[in-house]
Amino acid sequence: MIPASFDYLAPASLADALAALAEHGDDAKVLAGGQSLLPILRMRLNAPEVVIDLGKVSELQGISEDGDTIVIGAMTPYAAVLASAAVSTHAALLSKAVATVADPQIRHRGTIGGALVHADPAGDVGAPILALDADLVIAGAGGATRTVAAADFFEDLFTTAVGDGELLTQIRIPKHTGWGARYEKFVRTAQQWSIVAVAATVRAEAGTIAEARVGLTNMGSTPLRATAVEQALVGQPATDEAVRAACARAADGTNPPSDLNGDADYRRHLVTVLTRRAVLAAAGV
Repeated sequence: MIPASFDYLAPASLADALAALAEHGDDAKVLAGGQSLLPILRMRLNAPEVVIDLGKVSELQGISEDGDTIVIGAMTPYAAVLASAAVSTHAALLSKAVATVADPQIRHRGTIGGALVHADPAGDVGAPILALDADLVIAGAGGATRTVAAADFFEDLFTTAVGDGELLTQIRIPKHTGWGARYEKFVRTAQQWSIVAVAATVRAEAGTIAEARVGLTNMGSTPLRATAVEQALVGQPATDEAVRAACARAADGTNPPSDLNGDADYRRHLVTVLTRRAVLAAAGV
């Protein structure tokens, strides 16, 4: 299908992008790669008067290190995240999750910030960002910025803390150097959205789990933390028996959807299996 007609703006700076957003308000949509927006426009599920393309805003791109933090610009493509030695070394969980996103074409066009703001609960970026305790930097009118913890960023289905007239600018991830990581994703066909997925990162010492972080994909209207599992894992030996017992609580506090891919009970069972697999792999078992 062909989208309805719209005006196209391609600002070259963050200040210009914010000004354009302030000028056009509810009549505008932000294009941050287009992985999700372009299909919506083509199907005419949304018909904005103006599309603001952030692709030329260079200050929103790139990956750097700031002390004990990895800083990723919101317009950084998935492919750049995959190619980053800093990310694979200090935030391996994100690298492993991004590797499962769609296909190479999408990974070269889609951006990490675009995915986070779109906030599809079946998307593969939210859970690892949540598990890694990231902070997200948001810019508003006049360039004023505020920082929101990942735990507070996802508010509801397709809804985040990014408000009207604001843009996500950075993702700041504390370094998890030396942590094992695994992203277990269950799909029926290649390149499909996750039916259920689990993001696990573990720090083990002498065969014992010292710390664990577990994020869940598509187990509710937002990405979720499996806090009961995390707490149960600490101090346990990195063995199948101990991990199995801790991961039995993976579905606690979740509210998974029921759809053609499986009902809620199926997903609750599946997340338990995937969490055990992810934690064992992250712990090196």
